[in-house]
Amino acid sequence: MTIVLDPTGGQAPAPRARSPRPTALDGCTIGLLDISKARGDVFLDRLAERCAERGWSVERFAKPTFTKPAPADLRYEISQRCDVVIEALAD
Repeated sequence: MTIVLDPTGGQAPAPRARSPRPTALDGCTIGLLDISKARGDVFLDRLAERCAERGWSVERFAKPTFTKPAPADLRYEISQRCDVVIEALAD
C-alpha cells in the first residue's frame, strides 16, 4: 500500500484512489507543471529536452505562485490537454 500525504494542510485528508498509469508514454501528451519555485524551470527545460529526444509530446504549464494550489481553470486545462503530468519541485 502506498500512502501519499496531502501537502495542502488538511488534518484528515479524504482517501483517494490513484489514477491509472499508462504502461508507456508513446502517444501520450506529457504535461510539465512548473510550480513557480526557483530553478524548477531549469529542471523542466532539461526534462522537456529528454522527452523530445524520445519523440514524446510535451505541454508546459506554470502556476502563478508556489504558495497556493494551482487554480481550478489551470488544473482543468491540464486535464483536458495531457495524459500524464510531471510537477517540478526545486529550490
